[in-house]
Amino acid sequence: MSHSHGNASSVNDPRQPSAAKPYIPRPVAPEDLPVDYSGFIAVILGVSGVMFRYKICSWLAIIFCAQSLANMRNLENDLKQISMAMMFAIMGLVTNYLGPNRPATKK
Repeated sequence: MSHSHGNASSVNDPRQPSAAKPYIPRPVAPEDLPVDYSGFIAVILGVSGVMFRYKICSWLAIIFCAQSLANMRNLENDLKQISMAMMFAIMGLVTNYLGPNRPATKK
């Protein structure tokens, strides 16, 4: 049994280690960054949780806020959006759990 397989692969290797350069990411302007969909969804769910008094919308808004916070790219703009969504979500939870009950629908 010969071990020429390992030796042959190094001889036929097309890569050139001397030509390798480290990757340097290009700077991206804040307005060119992709839209933060989770932050946008958090705002929409937070507003609907407050307006329509849906508990599930407020809880989902908090989850999407956490996701948006974890994936934050632009500190200034994203922090404004996340804080607004978090305020709506917390306001919705407070009004849902501590506020007056919704009137029951008559059947």
